[in-house]
Amino acid sequence: MSNTPRLIQLSTLALGIAGALAFAPAAHAAGFQLKENSVKSLGSAFAGTAAKTGDSSVVVNNPAVMTQFEGNTFQIDVTAIDLNYEFQGSGTDALGRPLTGSNGGNAGDVTPVPAMSYIRKLDNGVALGAMVSAPFGLKTEYDDNWVGRYLAHTSDVRIVDLTLSGAIDVTDKFSVGIGVIASRADVTLSKSVDFGTLLFSNPATRPLPFALPQAADGFAEVQGDDNGFGWLVGAHFRPTENVAIGVSYRSEIDYELSGTADWTVPGNVAAVLGASPTTSPLFQDGNVSAKLTTPSILSVGATWQVNDRLALSASWAETGWESLREVRIDFERPDPDSVEPFQWKNSTFTSVGAEFKLNDTWTLRGGVAYDETPTSLTHRTPRLPDDDRTWYSVGATWQVSDALDVNFAYTRIVPDDPKINYTSGGNTVAGPFDGSANLFGVSAQYRF
Repeated sequence: MSNTPRLIQLSTLALGIAGALAFAPAAHAAGFQLKENSVKSLGSAFAGTAAKTGDSSVVVNNPAVMTQFEGNTFQIDVTAIDLNYEFQGSGTDALGRPLTGSNGGNAGDVTPVPAMSYIRKLDNGVALGAMVSAPFGLKTEYDDNWVGRYLAHTSDVRIVDLTLSGAIDVTDKFSVGIGVIASRADVTLSKSVDFGTLLFSNPATRPLPFALPQAADGFAEVQGDDNGFGWLVGAHFRPTENVAIGVSYRSEIDYELSGTADWTVPGNVAAVLGASPTTSPLFQDGNVSAKLTTPSILSVGATWQVNDRLALSASWAETGWESLREVRIDFERPDPDSVEPFQWKNSTFTSVGAEFKLNDTWTLRGGVAYDETPTSLTHRTPRLPDDDRTWYSVGATWQVSDALDVNFAYTRIVPDDPKINYTSGGNTVAGPFDGSANLFGVSAQYRF
């Protein structure tokens, strides 16, 4: 077989699966960030999260606030993300012909995001806390044989943190906190592979009847996991009885993902590849590795208790997505590294909110937020049809007793104008997405 180096080079383009390692739907938070670790904060679009008291998710959102608790506090949160994303564009193959297939259906799903936190306030001004949460990840899945099948099929990323935090009052108006994070990342990604385009690119195999774009589809699935460690710090300043300001910072976390690549190669293509000692080792099941870095997060929040009934809050946060410059898949077998440039930029999240104490039993809240995307149209793929989005949130707290609160929240997230125009392996997919998300949350906090 001639021109085998060209075929080896194109094997990277055919998979292009590196682009999936930093996936996520655009309708929950910027990039693949999940903010949903507190239903109470969700109800006010996370306004003032780094400064608010009374919500034990501060273990991860700002550990310095833990000194404002008393005794023991235990909290469980569950937020269901109902994501809806449908592609409304089209695509062309390497010969400029229309890509066959459907629009992929609804790529979203209903995904629960749980969190659990505990705070113990000691008598000496010290507070300790622990929390399990999911700061990044979600799942999208397109229909089989859809028009963008060569760019994405299934993306399933799960990152779970165990955070242990401590805080101390420096003065009666100022406290500081610190925490350590043990994190687990588990990623599974899949897509179709256009072997027909690979064979068409080589003059020696071009005469074969299946050596045409879209004529010999295969499939690839990559799975990898790893543990990572990070840290967070925070400060909480209370200049008056009615005003509080909080600042927190979460570090980047590095993962050395390792796992397996599972290839499905059509029999006729496998016979062609197996005819040459140079190409026979390609597209064989084997081990893979990749580096992934989740971004740092800087958060600033403020609250103002206007009177006994009304409180106002605001937040500003920056997520350091510039840490995600590229993702590189390293195959243990001879397939070349698959490199996907992202060139993401840092993004900001801004929100304002209000709470109103209706009576001794019920407190109502609401908020609005604007969330920037870190992506650009140049590098945006169907795995991440991301765009700036607006949050509209409402929520309520039901004080069941002096010891028990139950919280409810609903958020509607509307992206501005999600669209893609992306080429990989000779296939181009372009067009808008019709997308939105509904978030439903419930939590319970028990003090003892």
